[in-house]
Amino acid sequence: MEQEYWPDGVPREETLSAFVAAFRTIGYEVCDDASLEYGFQKIAIYAEAQNVPRHVARQLPNGNWTSKIGQYEDIQHKTLDALTGDAPAYGTVVQLMKKAIYSDLALVAKTASG
Repeated sequence: MEQEYWPDGVPREETLSAFVAAFRTIGYEVCDDASLEYGFQKIAIYAEAQNVPRHVARQLPNGNWTSKIGQYEDIQHKTLDALTGDAPAYGTVVQLMKKAIYSDLALVAKTASG
């Protein structure tokens, strides 16, 4: 039986606060905007009506989003709303988070300027 990873020190529960705490352990911080932001990777946490997290989508460098749909291939979607509604039923986006990422080129530019 395959065991899923869960970070130490974070309650192992299906709550928004636990999911936010789990993503904070790998560098994500809460943000308010889903737009593409150079130097950052963003995620969107979807939850059902009772605020139980059901899905997480990740923003790609081109501004689209990617999602793992169960056992199927990863999909790309242009908007976060593409996964709301009846099928699939992931609920709505209840939290956005972002973390700083640096490509080699961005790191060189940052080092040269500062």
